[in-house]
Amino acid sequence: MALEITDANFDELVLKSDKPVLIDFWAEWCGPCRMVGPVVEDIAKEYEGKAVVGKVDVDNNPGISVKYGIRNIPALLFFKNGEIVDKQIGAVPKSVLTDKLVKQLA
Repeated sequence: MALEITDANFDELVLKSDKPVLIDFWAEWCGPCRMVGPVVEDIAKEYEGKAVVGKVDVDNNPGISVKYGIRNIPALLFFKNGEIVDKQIGAVPKSVLTDKLVKQLA
């Protein structure tokens, strides 16, 4: 299951992670976000133990959203060693997200 990432736990769960991280910035009212949500959950299950997969509700966590310039959602950011290494804006097939994540596992 994808972790709930908040302004309070972001540094600990994302920036200090020793594994690649995929973060889904989303909101309850966002239609495309609801399409991507189950895909992110599937990826979280598949890559459990290999990568950290989390979700940030932009309405409840404005600090992270502003820090990373999130203006369009869904926005999926890929982190490695505390740095953004890739991103995807908008709903895309699962294969696009898993390909980007696999590159970070290498």
